[in-house]
Amino acid sequence: MITRRGFLRLIGGSVLSMVSLSAYAVGIEPMLLTHVKRYALTPPHWPSGLTLRVVALADIHACRPWMTPERIASLVEQTNALQPDLILLLGDYVAGMRLVTADVSAPDWASALSGLKAPLGVLSILGNHDWWHDYAAQVAGAGPTVARRALESVGIPVLENDVVRLEKSGHGFWIAGLADQLAIRPSKALGRHGFKGLDDLNGTLAKVRDSDPIVLLAHEPDIFPKVPRRVSLTLSGHTHGGQVRLFGYSPVVPSDFGNRYAYGHVVENDRNLIVSGGLGFSIMPVRFGVRPEILQIDLG
Repeated sequence: MITRRGFLRLIGGSVLSMVSLSAYAVGIEPMLLTHVKRYALTPPHWPSGLTLRVVALADIHACRPWMTPERIASLVEQTNALQPDLILLLGDYVAGMRLVTADVSAPDWASALSGLKAPLGVLSILGNHDWWHDYAAQVAGAGPTVARRALESVGIPVLENDVVRLEKSGHGFWIAGLADQLAIRPSKALGRHGFKGLDDLNGTLAKVRDSDPIVLLAHEPDIFPKVPRRVSLTLSGHTHGGQVRLFGYSPVVPSDFGNRYAYGHVVENDRNLIVSGGLGFSIMPVRFGVRPEILQIDLG
């Protein structure tokens, strides 16, 4: 029979464990354990003489106290130190939750990102929160968004259903960027039912003018089943790996496919997808089992 003292010790231990776990999930893993997640692969249609280091940042979600301009600047330094050939930004620069002490303005987070440097440049796409929290863009049902203007003002091109051709070591390749798949939110006042995406996969890929390999940037990974084998690699964010991930499983994933595209390197029908766990928060300031990450992808 358990004694009163034993019972109180059990309760006290349980409470202490919960407090410790909460402190880890809120203050330690998301704030102090950012790491570089490395992948090395030779995707389909990749030229044998082309070696390329791509570094990607996803889901920054700038806000105080979690993702300040100072922290973004530190992430920029870590990114540059990896000596990438090309830097890609996968969307969601705007805060994704209300549990903040203050907003970070678009000029401030864009200024911090302006320090990114790579020989082949820095390219970006937008995410759903970059649209959802832009009232004028929601009313108009079209951009340019505040986030797009901020990125372009510091010299970072934004690809929305557009492509760019790059070259390294005499080999060409394409970066294709989709507009967001959940850009326009439902609104009774505006007579809109359901989310409206602005993405145009077929129209975007039609802009590719030769047979050189394609890297596709798509904020939400749910587009992946529609991506043709012509695309060598798709890069996405959005899911944050579920923010809580245990034994390779995330209880809650913002995807119609559940854990299928929640996180990591996915290969289906000889097609490659890499989903970043991201850097910031959405909904709640909690991460457990999904450390904030900078993606380093070595192709070749």
